[in-house]
Amino acid sequence: MTGAGVGQQAVVQKALQPLAAFATRDEPLAPHTTYKVGGPADVFAVPRNDDELCALAEAVRRTGLPTLVVGRGSNLLVADAGFRGIAISLAAMAEWIELHDTVVHAGGAVALPVLARRCVAAGLVGFEWAVGVPGSPGGAVRMNAGGHGSDIAASLTGVHLLDLRTARRAWVPAGELGLHFRGSRLSDHQVVLDARLQLAYGDAEEAEATLTEIVRWRREHQPGGQNAGSVFVNPIPGELPAARLIDQLGLRGFRVGGAVVSDKHANFIQAGDGATAADVRAVIEHVRAAVLDHTGIELRSEIRLVGFADDDLGASGGEGVAM
Repeated sequence: MTGAGVGQQAVVQKALQPLAAFATRDEPLAPHTTYKVGGPADVFAVPRNDDELCALAEAVRRTGLPTLVVGRGSNLLVADAGFRGIAISLAAMAEWIELHDTVVHAGGAVALPVLARRCVAAGLVGFEWAVGVPGSPGGAVRMNAGGHGSDIAASLTGVHLLDLRTARRAWVPAGELGLHFRGSRLSDHQVVLDARLQLAYGDAEEAEATLTEIVRWRREHQPGGQNAGSVFVNPIPGELPAARLIDQLGLRGFRVGGAVVSDKHANFIQAGDGATAADVRAVIEHVRAAVLDHTGIELRSEIRLVGFADDDLGASGGEGVAM
């Protein structure tokens, strides 16, 4: 197994045996992320129902292997050596949406743009901002995703969490998640199974127009291709954008290998042809160091680093939510 010693292989095999019906070994993670770079996961599990989810939690408990919930992969940078643990996707069991008057209940793996459009189609307003975010409710809760003047904390009432280390599930009110600007207290072993939103009825035509405007604005101001959206958290939300700091240093177009600071938006890093995860990280590190050196401001990354020797670039990490 790539990058794994004999002892690690034995632990991985122990985890994989009871998960064989819904898990694979040495699954490439690059196709599961928007950067499209990085190596394989020792185990990649896609549980299809509650029984398989319980079996997964039991495997995590028995082996103690690290876990990674992939979601839609829109804020992950996986190391070229891959991830030594169990990567998890809820795509087979958590892509559902239920509407109950103004309450929206959504599985943790639903695409946020799909959820935003479904809400507007039902005449509900307050979640339009999410149409331009290529993530899921699970990832959005973990990092309190947002944009265009709002975030998921504005409408979230609570989530069902699964603790993979104890197999315990619990309903956790939003106020206990430690939500803050682009972060929360959620830890790696805590999985958002579903989320509940409180929205309001509003003007459907106006909401449709807002969706259209958000999509237009993003296409005009942000690059497409292989990226993970904004790399750095704005140090002063609404007042001091990270992109402005990067731009002032003339870093658009800065390149390492196949990775480059976008010419269209300075807070985006593109992974082009032949790019490696090491290239992307090197660009992130250079930009962060340059801003610190010239301004004294230490930028915090929105990108979650996975499988690197040190997984910290100032990214927000949670100590865990009480369950």
